[in-house]
Amino acid sequence: MIQARILPWLIGVLTAVLIYLVFFVVPPAQGLGDYVRIAFFHIPMAWVSVLAFLMSAWWGARYLRRQEMEADRLSAASAKLGLVFVVLATLSGAIFSKLTWGAYWNWDPRQTTIFVLLLIYGAYLTLRAAMPEPRRRARVTAVYALFSFLTVPFLVFIIPRLYFSLHPSPVINGSGSLDMDPVMLGTLLAGLIDATLLYVWLVWRSVGRGDKEALS
Repeated sequence: MIQARILPWLIGVLTAVLIYLVFFVVPPAQGLGDYVRIAFFHIPMAWVSVLAFLMSAWWGARYLRRQEMEADRLSAASAKLGLVFVVLATLSGAIFSKLTWGAYWNWDPRQTTIFVLLLIYGAYLTLRAAMPEPRRRARVTAVYALFSFLTVPFLVFIIPRLYFSLHPSPVINGSGSLDMDPVMLGTLLAGLIDATLLYVWLVWRSVGRGDKEALS
């Protein structure tokens, strides 16, 4: 397991490599030109938000099984980070929308579902803030985290594909195969790894874990 003290350095190096690849190596994409470079930040942010909400639900379930307050803290920290990454993904998506479609927001199906996701997890944080008693707050919000995550696959992956969308085609196309230049794919994978490590480090930091402790 990577030590917490090494993780920030690894993230820094990987981020520097990613920035170099995005701006100096990745070729312009057909139909999108240089605007495609935004996707190498937008997609990892969206990915980490889904991962964070999944882990919030998982730690919520762990609290309900074991009644460990540490699991509650991890669940809350993960949900907060998920919301932050959703906001970043929404902002980067809005910039892409402005550059390609002329408007920051047009209630495209993907924009609409991400807005609903923001409301759901904004309500999670509001619920935590409204409940001062720690055990009751932990129990209620753990249940909320579990039920909230059930909406994530529908809002992120299913519903947007049921309607016409201006959003570019996903990395994995309708036939289930990868449709991306190898250089772009490698850069995207680097971005996904970098964003995931950043999420892990931020969770570590948010719950004040020691250098030798690992998330379990």
